[in-house]
Amino acid sequence: MYDIIIIGGGAAGLTAGLYAGRGGLKALIIEKMFVGGQAATTYEVDNYPGFSERISGPDLMMKMEAHAKKFGTEIVYEDVIEVDVEGIKKTVKTNKNTYQAKALILAMGANPKELGLEKERKFRGAGVSYCATCDGAFYRDKVVAVVGGGDTAVEDALFLSRFCPKVYLIHRRDSLRAVKVLQDAAMANDKIEFIWNTTIEKILGEESVEGITIKNVKTNEVKDLNVDGLFIAIGVVPNSDLVKGKVETNEAGYIITDENMQTNKFGVFAAGDIREKILRQIVTAAADGAIATYAAERYINENRW
Repeated sequence: MYDIIIIGGGAAGLTAGLYAGRGGLKALIIEKMFVGGQAATTYEVDNYPGFSERISGPDLMMKMEAHAKKFGTEIVYEDVIEVDVEGIKKTVKTNKNTYQAKALILAMGANPKELGLEKERKFRGAGVSYCATCDGAFYRDKVVAVVGGGDTAVEDALFLSRFCPKVYLIHRRDSLRAVKVLQDAAMANDKIEFIWNTTIEKILGEESVEGITIKNVKTNEVKDLNVDGLFIAIGVVPNSDLVKGKVETNEAGYIITDENMQTNKFGVFAAGDIREKILRQIVTAAADGAIATYAAERYINENRW
């Protein structure tokens, strides 16, 4: 019997494990593949407090892993196949074992939707990004493209225009889905150029992004566009299928919590990108993880285990 089981070994899960171990709690992190989550696929990080010199995503996550282990938190690499959130004992079944805990922290994260292009994954962190606020500063004085038509895509284009002399906003339709205030701001920005009714067919370059091939879906015209970076903003999918119907989520599948990371099930908390929130960054995931463990510890104490 563990005090806390944490599902997911990203920034939220590792921080939750760190705080649990440091607090003297018996904690287990269950990670499917490798620790770090999305952050481990980030080429460089320069907005995490305390690291004024750029650090790679994998290096930062390795430091977080070592920090959590330092205080005795266990980490196992198994695939969680079932979770029972009912009752006072929480049960987690993996492809290898069954575990029980007094409290459960859900930190499975979320994954950005991909375009499915050749070289898209190869160039992730080398010109392809899914997070303008994470990587935008790396493209100062460079030409970039954003693909998408919702709030995130337009917000990304506006954010990137602070650093870049030219930002192409590419959308497959002839109108945006973003709220009007964002549309008006983007259309009034002379650094942003809209490319309507267009899809991206190919990413150009050998070692990093050097350009893209685009196609007008109405005229079938194909041409190359010279850009240094491609920001893909067509949506994010939370990894919440495991608890679908077991805890409350919004329409998009993000887990709904209160400010203490408590879900609608007592003793079950959520942290990081999987929860409904305004900003998904390493620093906010870490904060969620710390709060979730603190709240879980209070829950355990109040229930006099």
